[in-house]
Amino acid sequence: MKRIDNAYINGKFTELQGVEVFDLINPSNHEKIGEVVLGNETDTKKAIAAAKEAFKTFSKTKVEERITILENLKKAVEKRGDELIETMIMEYGGTRQFCTVAFQNMVGSFEHMIETLRSFEFERKAGNTLVQMIPVGVVGIITPWNSSNSFICNKLATAVAAGCTVVVKPSEMSALQTQLIIECFHEAGLPEGVFNVVNGLGSVVGNEIVNHPDIAKISFTGSTHTGKMIAKGAVDSMKRVTLELGGKSPNIILDDADFNQAIPQAVFGAYMNSGQACIAPTRLLVPQSKLEEVNRIARETALQVVVGNPASENTNVGPMVSEKQYERVQSYIKLGLEEGADLLVGGSGKPEGLESGNFVKATIFTNVRNDMRIAQEEIFGPVLSIISYENEEEAISIANDTPYGLAAYVTSSDESRAFRVASQIEAGRVCVNGFKHDPLAPFGGFKQSGIGREFGAFGLEEYLEPKSILV
Repeated sequence: MKRIDNAYINGKFTELQGVEVFDLINPSNHEKIGEVVLGNETDTKKAIAAAKEAFKTFSKTKVEERITILENLKKAVEKRGDELIETMIMEYGGTRQFCTVAFQNMVGSFEHMIETLRSFEFERKAGNTLVQMIPVGVVGIITPWNSSNSFICNKLATAVAAGCTVVVKPSEMSALQTQLIIECFHEAGLPEGVFNVVNGLGSVVGNEIVNHPDIAKISFTGSTHTGKMIAKGAVDSMKRVTLELGGKSPNIILDDADFNQAIPQAVFGAYMNSGQACIAPTRLLVPQSKLEEVNRIARETALQVVVGNPASENTNVGPMVSEKQYERVQSYIKLGLEEGADLLVGGSGKPEGLESGNFVKATIFTNVRNDMRIAQEEIFGPVLSIISYENEEEAISIANDTPYGLAAYVTSSDESRAFRVASQIEAGRVCVNGFKHDPLAPFGGFKQSGIGREFGAFGLEEYLEPKSILV
């Protein structure tokens, strides 16, 4: 069992003033695997002061220097790939399939920001005016538990590229993963004060970051509820915010699609990251005339989904991250039945033989109305809702009838038709005919799925302020 009892401040592992201890529990078997001492407001203020001091010089570094730093960070993370994957499986319960992809995304964060940086224009002309893109200042980074190190790597890579320094508050539930990534960054030789981390509660460390006047920007990934509280707190000192929040993504299967291919793909897609993914396509929109066929294929597919040991290569769905999250998902399964949806497969309780962990059955509801709570609210577990539509126009209307707008998916044998439908969906990212990711394209949400964008040049600009110099 590992005990983590320090922060990382000003390039050093630093003793904490905080004394509260948080237990780290393996979600697959409920065994205690570690504990982390949580930082307090004093620890957070020290980290912010270090970042503020480092910003004075780091903000003046040249692009070539930042590229070298990003290259060093990439190499340091690559060297410890196996450890990063295994720790994520143990502490978070992510499947080996997902954790491997998450590690690739960590490395890719630095590669793609280097590519962005090589062609980015920090000085531009607008009319007769010179516009300088200057680093915004100290950035407070707050990350969730569902892919903790991927978020840290992406946000840090962007901050470094911009010339910003950072203070990170990761999820306390990801402390073992965080400790590993800190060790990687320490080995990479980051300048002192550029990267600082304090484990702690959102109500303590998070609040201090949000309210401290020396934090210029917040980059947060997490729930819409928490994002709203951060935005309210940030406005008092006019902090810039990037908020990547919840989703209830529609997956429209048009009537000309190959259903034998599209429906299995949709089911496995809904269960990405064990259903604990903000971009998971958890609303499956299908033609009413094809509903019986869809139900048959979807049920057959769900029965093939492997729920179990996340360390196994073949597992598709691992445990929920915590007992609290398990109970949340169970409450929504019960709610779906109460609302009158038809349970196609799965249901409440744990799969046989998996009673010792936070495992949820791969669940599908059909004959779901879009006004049901299971269709409107983010469940964050392996629960899929099948909703039927009469025509293309209604499909688009149902897809957009949600407070969220993070991601969406459209499948058709006619790509131009799929593109036409995709263009009418209110979401920050729409995938046509499959699940795709472009790390240079902007990512973020419409409506209550967030503010701002991440990745590539669009993400980099979120960490910069345009200054016009008129001569």
